Amino acid sequence: MDIYKIHDIGELITGNPYVGRGIVIGKTADGKRAATAYFIMGRSENSRNRIFTEKDGAVYTEPFDASKVQDPSLIIYAAIRSYENNLIVTNGDQTDTIYDYLAKGKCMRRALKTREFEPDAPNFTPRISGVLTFEDGDFTYEMSILKSADAAGTACNRYQFAYAALPGLGHFIHTYVTDGNPIPTFQGEPERVAIPNDIDAFTDTLWNALDADNKISLYVRYIDLETGDAENRLINKNN
Repeated sequence: MDIYKIHDIGELITGNPYVGRGIVIGKTADGKRAATAYFIMGRSENSRNRIFTEKDGAVYTEPFDASKVQDPSLIIYAAIRSYENNLIVTNGDQTDTIYDYLAKGKCMRRALKTREFEPDAPNFTPRISGVLTFEDGDFTYEMSILKSADAAGTACNRYQFAYAALPGLGHFIHTYVTDGNPIPTFQGEPERVAIPNDIDAFTDTLWNALDADNKISLYVRYIDLETGDAENRLINKNN
């Protein structure tokens, strides 16, 4: 088994009906840009009734048709926010928790000690989070997953991962292994995936690999490490 193998993210996802929500963070092959991606999928009408919107550099999930919203508590949130030299990416309102802790001079790890997996029994959807920290023309990044300790949601297990940014390498974490009832949660460490130089190629590969019935929205951002300039791609299935 090659523990250092770098996978093509399209090959990891293609044919899988439901990986849920996913975060990718890494560095482009030329070493010049940081990359992050966030996508959402959905099975219910409530979950599928969403789009991504971008406002002042932050990315939000919002209803596509407000009249059809049944329960906004777990589906409407800020997915991407910046605080000083940090970029926060998560699958829920823990984005705001991390932001508030960073503003107090504290870290993502301490912020997430105050949070747990989502209260959507029997699935107990994990909370997945990432923070990119930019400094001296480069960056490091952390990823986290908060998971139920058992099938009853008795307790929360917290997993943290810290990475140096290496050219061409990214890490991919998602909420579910595949579809099921209840849905099986992600297992193990974030998966090692290739980050190409071309943002359009990466965006197309990821979007086309997601299940056509269940995918909802995708956002990709590449950030130039020298200038700080960002290039973004946003795709909503609901147009």
